[in-house]
Amino acid sequence: MSITTVYPSGRLPLLLAAYQHRFAGDVEALTEYLIDRVPIGWSSLGADLLDGVPATLLDELPTARTLPGRQYDDNRAPGAPLLRVTDAATDGLDRGYVLHPDRGIEVIPLREEDIGPVVPWDTNPRSRFSDHQFLWASNRPVPVTRPPRALPHPATPATAAARPPARR
Repeated sequence: MSITTVYPSGRLPLLLAAYQHRFAGDVEALTEYLIDRVPIGWSSLGADLLDGVPATLLDELPTARTLPGRQYDDNRAPGAPLLRVTDAATDGLDRGYVLHPDRGIEVIPLREEDIGPVVPWDTNPRSRFSDHQFLWASNRPVPVTRPPRALPHPATPATAAARPPARR
């Protein structure tokens, strides 16, 4: 499955895990990979961002990540300038994600606001982010809940057999 969602619930855990592990906290390297090396942009982000992420974390991210990311086709004429999505060219986009080197990832609900709350770089990628656009208003806190706790492993048959019978 590729990552096609641009919703915060899918995008933020991926970007946080990539920043914290593959890029070892180097936002410039992450920015170069995501923005500077591509002629137009990404149609989907993928598992290539998660190289070096521990398997235990991969298992707990909210969306399966198995295929590499896909860039938009570069249909420019030879020698034409690179095309970039900027604040002046956001038609059709619901959200913008801005990588701030010293703060984190700003999530801007583009149809509602020009700015948005910032998710700090040290946020746990296992966290659950809301996809409700109105919750990402600039005057609100980041709409996030703590990551779910790992469930205890169910008792094995041997363990269950060792328990004394229940009294009635």
